[in-house]
Amino acid sequence: MKSETRIILASASPRRRELLEQIGIGFEVMVSDVEEKVSSSEPAQVVEELSAQKAFAVLEAMGESREDVLVIGADTVVALEGQILGKPQSLEEAEEMLRRLSGKTHGVYTGVTALYRPGSGRETEASDGCAEGGRRIRRRTFHEKTEVTFFSLTAEEIAFYLSSGDCMDKAGAYGIQGIFARYVERIAGDYNNVVGLPAGRLYQEVKEWLR
Repeated sequence: MKSETRIILASASPRRRELLEQIGIGFEVMVSDVEEKVSSSEPAQVVEELSAQKAFAVLEAMGESREDVLVIGADTVVALEGQILGKPQSLEEAEEMLRRLSGKTHGVYTGVTALYRPGSGRETEASDGCAEGGRRIRRRTFHEKTEVTFFSLTAEEIAFYLSSGDCMDKAGAYGIQGIFARYVERIAGDYNNVVGLPAGRLYQEVKEWLR
């Protein structure tokens, strides 16, 4: 999609890059080193807060621009019985997560924040924004939840998956789009949300800014 708006993905995730490319959005990648802080332990609120922090940090780091800019921040967590499972820090932690998820249904939450800032010298009126230097930043923050059910995993199956190395950079210690798909019994909701970005919902939220 050719757009006059400069689009920035505030994420290093290759999976999110692939999903944006899949729906035809051209973009650049800028990753913030913002210190993540949350005010809640509720998964939906956590991912919304973190997505907003990432997006605002990148927009601020960009400085002034005469271009229209759209920054997209996202964050994904897995939650089992109310407890958030993030990215494992070790193979031992990944193994424990997979044992806990085995044979159960869990929720995958992705929060997304889109910030649209018109170029300098322009203004846009919006009730969903905040002022910056005489301009109004428009903001959309939302989350999607997908329920995923695993088949029961044997110790050998867990060991096999851990040996692939595919578990270490993913919330809940698994990637549904890879070989782990053999252990997924069913999903309820947006598959892309589990991969890392609810691409269809995102497009509907921002399409008016993709001039």
